[in-house]
Amino acid sequence: MGLVSPVTSAAPRSSVLALNSGSSSLKFGLYRVESSIPKVLLSGEAEAIGGGQGKFWVKDANDKALVFEPANFETPREALARIGTFLADCKEAQPGAVGHRVVHGGPSLRRHCLIDDAVLRQLEAARIFAPLHVPAALSVIRFAQQHFPGLPQVACFDTAFHSRMPDVACTLPIPHDLRSDGIHRYGFHGLSCESVMRRLGVNRPDRIIIAHLGNGVSITAVKDGQSIDTSMGLTPTGGVIMGTRCGDLDPGILLYLMREKNFDAAGLEEVVDHRSGLLGISGIDSDMRRLHEVSASDPNARLAIQMFCYSIRKQVAAMTAALEGVDLLIFTGGIGEHDAKVRAEICDGLACLGISLDLVRNRSSESAINQSTSRCLVWVLPSQEDAQIAVQTWELA
Repeated sequence: MGLVSPVTSAAPRSSVLALNSGSSSLKFGLYRVESSIPKVLLSGEAEAIGGGQGKFWVKDANDKALVFEPANFETPREALARIGTFLADCKEAQPGAVGHRVVHGGPSLRRHCLIDDAVLRQLEAARIFAPLHVPAALSVIRFAQQHFPGLPQVACFDTAFHSRMPDVACTLPIPHDLRSDGIHRYGFHGLSCESVMRRLGVNRPDRIIIAHLGNGVSITAVKDGQSIDTSMGLTPTGGVIMGTRCGDLDPGILLYLMREKNFDAAGLEEVVDHRSGLLGISGIDSDMRRLHEVSASDPNARLAIQMFCYSIRKQVAAMTAALEGVDLLIFTGGIGEHDAKVRAEICDGLACLGISLDLVRNRSSESAINQSTSRCLVWVLPSQEDAQIAVQTWELA
């Protein structure tokens, strides 16, 4: 796909293009932001980048489909070029600033920031911490700078929300000389957590646990509005069981695979990131919906669901101990927002924490799903990462 002409027309800074680059997708949203309140104008996604049989779709603020077409993008740059073409055709939809989701900024980039040459160099160095995500984000950033010359570009980091965790939570029990290289607990899904906290407002409870459940899963403890602990570690592989990621694992297993099975770094990465989790346990799929479909007849699918919920339940209990109690448990992310069975199974057995669900409300995915007698509130809130990117970009641009 050829490059499109750069967009040079001026637009108000309140109009922000949010770009959310994944390992094989590029989501985007155009927002109007006023007084830190985002209003979506357009949203869409380029799917299955580099994999063939992809799609490109766009919808308006009323969920009306504007574009839905097959599209085999080989690179994120090609996907962004298609987004740029679409925006150029919508004369009233020109951005005044561009915000980028960046999964990992390494030890040097822990706050959302305007992108300049120094930031780009630091992002290059951060490739080693998230090799699946940072290179794609860098490619999108560089092309966006070409396609939208003169517009402020902002990097929004998934690690930023966790940057003030106390030493007792973020320090890893390894030698000091290794820790000095930036090996510690960073935490992720920070933009999701920030979007949740923004909507809770200033009258939020003091002790909150955010369970972001999707293909990636993290559990975060928030006290007085600050992240004090989270389940993911140096990379998004750590923590609880996920779709294809193993979560926390005895390091001796990795040593065994290297010593006895001759695994190298690439082989270990393939196992822990792509062949484990729900997929590895079930041998069927990483998609929770598919596992539900076959769980009645397939014991491995049933075990995968049980282990997933069990690992999250244990982590919720651990975060409750870190907070010295819990006032509000929030489910967000694709599974957290839509899977009532998983929410019920996670909360079953947490009565000791004062958690009790209203099963009717839970099935309807109402925002508040706890019983009136529950000592702990339980809510379902959609993750709004792209809207949060727009807000952070508006504040910095």
